[in-house]
Amino acid sequence: MLFVIALMAFLFPLAYSPGPGNMFFAALGARFGTVATLPANAGYHIATLVVTGLLGLGLVSAVHPGTSLFVGLKLAGSVYVMWLAWKLATSGSTGAGMESGKAGFLDGVWLLLLNPKAYVIILLMYSQFGAMGPADLLARVGVISLVFTLNNLLAFLLWTVAGDGLGRLFRSEAHARRLNLVFAAILAGVGFWMMLG
Repeated sequence: MLFVIALMAFLFPLAYSPGPGNMFFAALGARFGTVATLPANAGYHIATLVVTGLLGLGLVSAVHPGTSLFVGLKLAGSVYVMWLAWKLATSGSTGAGMESGKAGFLDGVWLLLLNPKAYVIILLMYSQFGAMGPADLLARVGVISLVFTLNNLLAFLLWTVAGDGLGRLFRSEAHARRLNLVFAAILAGVGFWMMLG
């Protein structure tokens, strides 16, 4: 139990601080409401559970910082996040065409797969906690993967609800448009940070 508490204390600031996933889901919450983000949230977190498990078992060892694959993921991820920012910035605020801007299950999966921050956090987490917890490797990786995924899910839901609340405050067309632009600018900033960081 102490192992899980220590892991959660380690993950808390990482999951709740602004990053590509948090900003994406806050923007979706503001635009479409919390319920409409659930498919993308499910995609992101199912992918999180799978990738965390595979990395923990050493089955995806090519995704370490400094490798060509990691550099490629970093570039592709930053381009993808900037594309999401562009999509948000150029979308209408309400009315017709709104459905087409909703993110689905696969959007969530791609966001995780192309998010280098996620890989860095997962690898850092295993470097600190990979030798702790249950003696059995599968059980240990299972606990770490589940705690990481559930912690992220809670963080992303909180960011989504906060975005939803902002969206409700800014109901007019002009206010909603400005809110889209603010979230798009934040997402673009995160994309540039991913590219440079």
